[in-house]
Amino acid sequence: MDEEERRELERILGHRFLDPGHLDCALTHRSHRQGAVDLDNERLEFLGDRVLGLIASETLFTGFPDWDAGKLSKGLARLVNATSIYTAAQRLDLGRHLRIGPGEEKTGGREKKRLLADAYEAITGAIYQDAGLAAASDFLLRTLIQPALASEAPEGLERADHKSALQEWLQQRGLGAVVYRLRSASGPEHRKQFSVEVWHQGRCLADSEGSSKKEAEQSAARLALEGLTHPAGTPE
Repeated sequence: MDEEERRELERILGHRFLDPGHLDCALTHRSHRQGAVDLDNERLEFLGDRVLGLIASETLFTGFPDWDAGKLSKGLARLVNATSIYTAAQRLDLGRHLRIGPGEEKTGGREKKRLLADAYEAITGAIYQDAGLAAASDFLLRTLIQPALASEAPEGLERADHKSALQEWLQQRGLGAVVYRLRSASGPEHRKQFSVEVWHQGRCLADSEGSSKKEAEQSAARLALEGLTHPAGTPE
């Protein structure tokens, strides 16, 4: 990238790199690599993933002193997942700056969830290498952790996920298990949309869509639980 583009991205990231090579490496997907082992972002992604786990864990540990280890683990899984990392990468418009090979370019690599999430973690690793833990922590808190916490109520964070929460609610009342049914999958590979229904004892409780089957199931489970706990026409 040229100097102007680099400065623009550094402004968005909130970090001025002492070694611009760290940023270049973080944005380089293996499909763009031309022989050199260390010139793609996989190693930085590995490092950034561990830094993210540490800072997110510390944030929950400090912010929720009454939570036991089980609740902290569930909160971490909900706070730091592929979807939240992908969302942070989208907010930073990382796809526009990725260095990818022709094959990935043709198949929409700049919008792929996994590529963008990996690039975000690689940038975290690059900032850590460039300026240390405090700089990486500032980046993570500002661009991912604080926005994610703001959008998720504490009681939601301590649940493992919506599917587990729905199943726990039903089991507590002796109502048995639900079944998730894939209704449709449409769109090109890099923008596929999945539609899922959640059924219980012959009744469709809810349906929803997502960019993955897992995401659609989680969304459908959330809607089903909301419908069961706050039926239409009853006060919340």
